Amino acid sequence: MTLKEAREGKEYIIQSIKTDDEELNSFLFSLGCYSGEPITVVSHLKNSCIVSIKDGRYNIDNQLAEAIII
Repeated sequence: MTLKEAREGKEYIIQSIKTDDEELNSFLFSLGCYSGEPITVVSHLKNSCIVSIKDGRYNIDNQLAEAIII
């Protein structure tokens, strides 16, 4: 299941991130978004979703949310 399909308020564990962009992988890693880390969808918006990773909240677009496998 991808992050875009996740239910709001439920904590999931990131299984993998499917992207070929190394710069994007490095950016996500700096946010704490990598395999084995818990992630929670706070809310779904029209073209993005708000997620909670560690102590931060981030707004990610739907294309990136589809690349995060939970």
